[in-house]
Amino acid sequence: MSNDAGEVYHPTPVVVLGVVPDDPPYRMVEINGELVGPACDIADVIRLAHRAGISEIDFDDPEVVRWVGGGRYKWVP
Repeated sequence: MSNDAGEVYHPTPVVVLGVVPDDPPYRMVEINGELVGPACDIADVIRLAHRAGISEIDFDDPEVVRWVGGGRYKWVP
């Protein structure tokens, strides 16, 4: 087993968690490891990211956005 001291862990900046079955359904969003709020659609994710200082988001880049419990088109249970 080796320990590469040069390897640094960089978490995904934006994490969109699974759908919460509420009325309306929503997904919680984490930015830089901190819960920042609920999103009912992709526009809400963009607003939350902008509020946190992230001006551009590539929703297809898994190093930028991690989708938990479904991709960017999953907004209902």
